[in-house]
Amino acid sequence: MKTEILIATRSFGSASPKPFDVLTEAGFHYTPADMSQEMTEGRLIELLEGISGAIVGVVPMTAHVLENAPGLRVVSMHGIGVDHIDLNAAERLGVVVANCPGTNDQAVADLTIGLMIAVARNLPRVDAAVRRGDWRRFEGGELWRKTLGLIGLGRIGQAVAKRAIGFEMRVLVYDPYIRINQHQQFNRLEFLGFNEVIARADFLSLHAPLTAETRHMISETQLQAMKPSAYLINTARGDLVDEQALYHALCGKQIAGAAIDVFVEEPPTGSPLLNLENVVLTPHTGAHTKEAIERMGIMAAQNVVRTLQGGQPLNRVV
Repeated sequence: MKTEILIATRSFGSASPKPFDVLTEAGFHYTPADMSQEMTEGRLIELLEGISGAIVGVVPMTAHVLENAPGLRVVSMHGIGVDHIDLNAAERLGVVVANCPGTNDQAVADLTIGLMIAVARNLPRVDAAVRRGDWRRFEGGELWRKTLGLIGLGRIGQAVAKRAIGFEMRVLVYDPYIRINQHQQFNRLEFLGFNEVIARADFLSLHAPLTAETRHMISETQLQAMKPSAYLINTARGDLVDEQALYHALCGKQIAGAAIDVFVEEPPTGSPLLNLENVVLTPHTGAHTKEAIERMGIMAAQNVVRTLQGGQPLNRVV
């Protein structure tokens, strides 16, 4: 079989062979890229030579790359975010772009709650202390009946809200795209303005997409408006937060702490956040459960197969 599909993501099929089975059972041959090497534009263009479909992670699908891959018909994101794919160029060139919504909601929601507990109870510091023989108590805080502020109430935001209600948290929401009266399940949530949610939250959790409007939506002004006892949680996109402003807010105790799964530069080599004790850091691992990776891989493969067979992907972006 001719190589028709490039797989340019480490996690595709890592939890289960089922995503690969979707491709082979449809009669397509695939080539996994060596992801240990830097994925430059030039290298990606070389890998895309003769390729009809690509399943990608965070490799940059720029206009230059797309313009130099004349056989490419479909790009399927192994995940949700497509801010690293030039959608205007793809649409202009007739390249279908698809993603996998709904596959990692529960995984990211679980991590969000886990990060809240980890930062409120100082779990990384506690663990490190016990391992070095330092048997002492660390004072922490509770989630129970605290106020959670959600910026964004998409699938992941809704999943976080459901979990928070189990902690009897008061859940405040800012999402200008939600029609409250059409959703009965939102009757336990309080919808407020952006600034009001920020000012009232004990835990402020971000679940917004990255757009020109949302870039640095949390910066110096917003951090100063938060309670000094509050925590910022970001499992969405690194650029939603001005990291320099966050660093200064954490150093100056403007807020109690932060838990961050996503960064402007990944990995965040040299970031001053790495040196702070009141921040919990994870390596963009929100979607990385066995269950989510399997679901995501299957859907990403189906998106490519359906498109190359002349149909529509399960979820088309452009």
